Amino acid sequence: MMKFLIRTMGLLLLVPALAGCAATVVIPSADDANNPSCAEVIVRLPTETDGLAKRSTNSQSTAAWGTPVAVTLRCGLTPVLVSALPCITAGGVDWIVDESAKPNYTFTSFGRTPATSITIDSEKASGATVLEDLGQAVQFTPSSNKCLG
Repeated sequence: MMKFLIRTMGLLLLVPALAGCAATVVIPSADDANNPSCAEVIVRLPTETDGLAKRSTNSQSTAAWGTPVAVTLRCGLTPVLVSALPCITAGGVDWIVDESAKPNYTFTSFGRTPATSITIDSEKASGATVLEDLGQAVQFTPSSNKCLG
């Protein structure tokens, strides 16, 4: 009986520890995810942005923050050199803004090779804060073009 109680208590103590573990976030890698410039971005990403902790992901050159996920990043995309979408500058990087999936906004680096996209759930994170934080890493991709205006 004593062994049963000890095992049960051990399991009860283990459950909260396991409950705090977040599963790996599944994000498809981009075609050029193995580009050395993406490695420069990934190693410089912060462990936290807008109060959200960084999570483990399953693919090269990807990152995620928050539980549930509020921010994702993918490096290795085809460079954007022309776009009809609005362009902003944040974190030292020009970004094309796609708001077609509100409240999720996707920001794709403009004029950088390779391109990096960041998708932000605006109900869980501040786009301005996240772009400032993550832009510090994305700046390490070569820039060949800037937004106009």
